[in-house]
Order: sequence, then C-alpha cells, then structure tokens
Amino acid sequence: MIAGRWRDRCVAAAALTVIWTLLWGSFTPLTVIGGLLIAIVVLTVFPLPPVTYAGRVHPLGVLKFAGRFAVDLVVASAQVAALAFRFGSTPRSAVIAVPLRVPSDLGLTLTAEALSLVPGSLIVEVDRERGVLYVHVLGVSDLADVERFRGEVLALERRLVAAFGSPAERTLCRENR
Repeated sequence: MIAGRWRDRCVAAAALTVIWTLLWGSFTPLTVIGGLLIAIVVLTVFPLPPVTYAGRVHPLGVLKFAGRFAVDLVVASAQVAALAFRFGSTPRSAVIAVPLRVPSDLGLTLTAEALSLVPGSLIVEVDRERGVLYVHVLGVSDLADVERFRGEVLALERRLVAAFGSPAERTLCRENR
C-alpha cells in the first residue's frame, strides 16, 4: 500500500515537472530541477487524495481514441459553425443526463474532459456517487437526438476504457453495451 502511494506521488511529481518544463518552453537542467522542486513543494503543501490507476495504456486503443477524437473535433466544429451562421432559426439545446457504465473517478474525469473539449457540448454537473454526467448539448431538436447523443457519449467512454482501462473495466464496458 505504501509503495503504491509513493509510486503515485512520483508519477504526479514527474507529470508536474513535465508541465512546468512545457510552460517554460525550454528543456534545460535548471528548468527540470526547478520544476521538480516546485512539484515536491506543491505535493507536500497541497496533498491530493490518492488516485490509483489499476489499468494500463493500450497503444492500439489510444490510437483509435485519438483518431476518432480528431474526427469528432472537426465534425463538431463544422456543426457549431453551421448553427452559428444559420439565419432565422434559434439553435435548440438540452441538458442530458448520461449514466456511465464505468463510474470510476478517473473514468468520469477522462470522459468529462474529452467531452468538454468537443465544441457543442459542455459538462454542467457530475454526480460522482451515481456515475452520471449532465451535459449541455447544442443542436438537439427531439428525443431521437437525445438518445443519439447518449450513445455517442457511451461510445466515447468505451474508447477511453479501451485505451486506458483495467481488464475489469474493459469487461464491464463490453458487457453493458
């Protein structure tokens, strides 16, 4: 248990150091050491609750997720642009509750972040206990659009679990299609 916590803290420190280095825009020994020191101070002064990652990165799943995510970004951008330039009609929107199949904290966070990056959708609220995302969506005109969007969110979750999920999460996602 303690070894896992130290591993998680080292991973968090490394990630914060990489972010620090990227923010400075230069990869020098001073920048890396400074980032590592800042990371250690931040993790000591502001301890985060333990977030364990039971899965592993699946390269093929990551490629599938990244490719489909890029397509979703382009298509959604075009759809939002079309809604913005459509004269004479007011775009309809809705707040839709989407219960996820794998309601872990990491799964909720990854799905919510990926969904918020796509134009036309925004996370309004997250119910951690029940594993439900409440999403504001543009361009919804009827119940069929609502169900289509729910299916798209669940497909996004399935791609994320295929890319980063544990074997148990992957099985759960496949069983609850």
